[in-house]
Amino acid sequence: MSGNAVESRGAEVVLPHRESRVHLRAGVQPRGRLFREEAEEHFLSDGATRARGAGHRVREELPDSERTCFERDRDRIVHSTSFRRLAGKTQVVVFPTDHQRTRLTHALEVSQVATAIARGVGANVSLTSAIALGHDCGHGPGGHASEEAFDAFLPEGFDHGPWGAHVALADLNLCVETLDGIANHSWSSPAPFTVEGEIVSWADRIAYCAHDLEDAIRARIVTPDDLPEEVTDHLGVPQREQLGALIRAVIQTSCDTGIIGMDETTAGALAALRRFNYERIYTRQESLEQSRTMVRMLHELVSFYFAHPEELPSDHRDESDAIRGVVTYVAGMTDRFAFESAERLLGWEQDSLPVGIGHGA
Repeated sequence: MSGNAVESRGAEVVLPHRESRVHLRAGVQPRGRLFREEAEEHFLSDGATRARGAGHRVREELPDSERTCFERDRDRIVHSTSFRRLAGKTQVVVFPTDHQRTRLTHALEVSQVATAIARGVGANVSLTSAIALGHDCGHGPGGHASEEAFDAFLPEGFDHGPWGAHVALADLNLCVETLDGIANHSWSSPAPFTVEGEIVSWADRIAYCAHDLEDAIRARIVTPDDLPEEVTDHLGVPQREQLGALIRAVIQTSCDTGIIGMDETTAGALAALRRFNYERIYTRQESLEQSRTMVRMLHELVSFYFAHPEELPSDHRDESDAIRGVVTYVAGMTDRFAFESAERLLGWEQDSLPVGIGHGA
């Protein structure tokens, strides 16, 4: 398994396969950062964000020889603890099964939708991907229930967008364009200052509307026949049809008008799909009960750690702002770790946790 050595242009080269037949043209210069930065000047649309040098960061850095600043940001996010923990955090279903989406799979799917749009309109794909992959890194366990739980402890409240940009990912020293897109991806936030940030705002809504519906259909919470005609007539039913229609609409409208938007008819169908999801999935009785339980459990965990700081890891004991250190710690938990902590520290019984949660679930 040590590879296969061959000679090429006077040098010994090791190949993974003995009979490799694919080759590039030899004798060319590697296409590093400077090459790709130059290519962006010719390939990207006017108004798209260019990568130059090390990027605009709070702490100055030397440029990377191989990667543009936004490629570097993307890599840092993918390798971060906050991103990896998304695999254990709720998207819609708390403590999901193997086939239901997590925050991690959602982030990957938002990146897929966003990069498809970015390619279609000539925006910066690397910046778009970095924002998309990082956009939910500020979420706590239990999905949006954590925002309600943590709101009570912070004067400014808890918003997963700014929290992800300025707390969960703060030590990565990301570019200001990346941080802005992450902080402001929600439609209720201030508008991002890049077209790539606007693209991710659309991609997030497109992805969660289509994918949450698919999870609900697989879980037999709803059926395709339940969908309103406004959705089926304009978007179809299968996920691939809905995604295709929505992505094409953003690309076409953005190219026609220069604004990152969607035509009124398709936007209306997306709004109808989102309303359906809220009425039939997010706010159904079981979902509300699940959310209330998560809010209560997380609230109790924060209160416990605040009263017992010796139980916190030393790097979360913030003497200048103790409650913020506690919220930071609990917000970083996966669903499983939060449940286990509630059992161990608070005496919660497994049958008091939301349905489907527990060891072996």
